[in-house]
Amino acid sequence: MVNTVKKNNLVVLDMAGTTVADGGLVERAFTAAAERLGEDPAAMIDYVRATMGESKISVFRHLFGGDESRAQEANLAFEAAYGELVAGGHIAPVPGAAEAIARLKDQGRTVVLTTGFARVTQDAILDALGWRDLVALTLCPADAGGRGRPYPDMVLAALLRTGAVDDVRDLVVAGDTSYDMLSGVRSGAGIVAGVLTGAHGETALTEHGATHVLASVAELPGLIREYEA
Repeated sequence: MVNTVKKNNLVVLDMAGTTVADGGLVERAFTAAAERLGEDPAAMIDYVRATMGESKISVFRHLFGGDESRAQEANLAFEAAYGELVAGGHIAPVPGAAEAIARLKDQGRTVVLTTGFARVTQDAILDALGWRDLVALTLCPADAGGRGRPYPDMVLAALLRTGAVDDVRDLVVAGDTSYDMLSGVRSGAGIVAGVLTGAHGETALTEHGATHVLASVAELPGLIREYEA
């Protein structure tokens, strides 16, 4: 008899706002970058907030009307400003996040960390938290062909690189933004969990496809166990 027990053995987690508490550093870094370029951050901040989770270069391309040179300049300024804040000790793990990841791994699941930041910033965060060896795979948009959220590319890249599940419906995606939810839905994930430790609230998460909304990622291992039962 074929075993029909579903195992959600690939868990794709966002970083800032989901597993990493950055205390609004994205907005602070954006403001610093805009000011360095002589732009008014107040005229752009609403769009930045609405698109939290998206690849940052994509955000800047929109804000600068497709001016690639200006967008790249802004993105470099943003990454530098964010890196300075990280180096200054302004980030920390979301309480219970590292423990939740450990529990997921103990349950036999593969955990992948994803971000809308460039690789240099992602690595700076991992180093600052001592998370280099926390999971086997971390992905940024460039690792998945260049498209970040709300596209499903990073989630599907995680599946292709790990081979941890045979069916996209056995994927678990968790994040704190509307774009995290959209990327999970578009990937076909069976569990698309929104968490309330970051940018967007329950209404926005649910409207964009969250199958579950949790207080934090610390609740995710228990949710998956219940879902499988």
